[in-house]
Amino acid sequence: MTDKFWFNVARTFIKAGVFPVPISDTLIELLQTLITEEQAKFILIYKKPSMTLEEIKQKIDMEEQKIIGMLEILMHNGIIVGTRSRNAGVMVYRLMGLYPGIFEYTFLRGESSERDKKLAVLFEKLLGEITKGTQKNYDSIINVFKDLPPTDRTLPVEKEVEVGTETVMPFEEIKKYVEEYDDIALVHCYCRHAKDLINDPCRLGASKDNCFLFDKTARFGIEQGFGRPVSKEETIKILRESENQGLVHKVFHVHSDTNRGIEAICNCCKCCCGMINMYYRGAAPIHTMSSYLARVDEDSCVGCGTCVEKCPMETIELNDTIAFINEDKCIGCGVCAHHCPEEAIHLERIGPRHVFIPPKRIKIEK
Repeated sequence: MTDKFWFNVARTFIKAGVFPVPISDTLIELLQTLITEEQAKFILIYKKPSMTLEEIKQKIDMEEQKIIGMLEILMHNGIIVGTRSRNAGVMVYRLMGLYPGIFEYTFLRGESSERDKKLAVLFEKLLGEITKGTQKNYDSIINVFKDLPPTDRTLPVEKEVEVGTETVMPFEEIKKYVEEYDDIALVHCYCRHAKDLINDPCRLGASKDNCFLFDKTARFGIEQGFGRPVSKEETIKILRESENQGLVHKVFHVHSDTNRGIEAICNCCKCCCGMINMYYRGAAPIHTMSSYLARVDEDSCVGCGTCVEKCPMETIELNDTIAFINEDKCIGCGVCAHHCPEEAIHLERIGPRHVFIPPKRIKIEK
């Protein structure tokens, strides 16, 4: 196939997502490892991210059973996600973007074949290219990111905090939220697994069995073997364990729309996971929804430095042996409050608010 063909395939994937990704030889090699030429031709019919079977049949000269067979393969590989529409009750087949989407589904099963290792290396290389693109075009890229919706919501882990927010909930409210969903799937942490595959394991030594899919996304994940059904009680237990490991609760909404239902909850560390890692590498900003800020009780603080060590955003420092929080970089995750041995930090509700923290400026080797 010609370079132009794979260029168009890459552009189709990028348009299906929300995250800007440069088209490069690395991306082309990644896609050629993920899909066959026949599958790539099929994907080119996706002029919009989601289609029903009837819409697909109108776009391609292929027998219905062959179309269904193609969709089954692409769903099994996490390239397309098929779920039933709530309103019409028909199956809708959504083409995944690269981030979030294909990256996550590629490593959800926690497999470690040579192909998986190759894909992890290619995704890592692609992330390096994204970083270079961001740094070389910093001001213009940041403006693009500002116009995108928040990637996720940050859920605080502190237990005792005032209830009553539309966008971020304390842990006891997370429990109530979990209770709303009958279908929950436990899946492998794709970020920490991808890091393992390139021999860069989590510095916290955090568990990899602590990510969740919800509702119809959970049903899809279970049907396609990406995860296993899990009870609400076990979900809460794992969320508690994640708090104690110093992880940040991140919730992802359908189509990145915070007004819609959730489809996933991840428990994130700064060294491996998603946008936090991209932020530190200079690839992308932190853009999250939160309703809280961490506050320090100076009379109770003894300057032990636990919060400095635990803060995933590195936004706390000791000033005259008292913890000082840079509010511009606080995402209200509550990790500091949860781990403070003196209970000298609490969360104050001030939102909901968009938290936008530009990526670090770093030197790029030519």
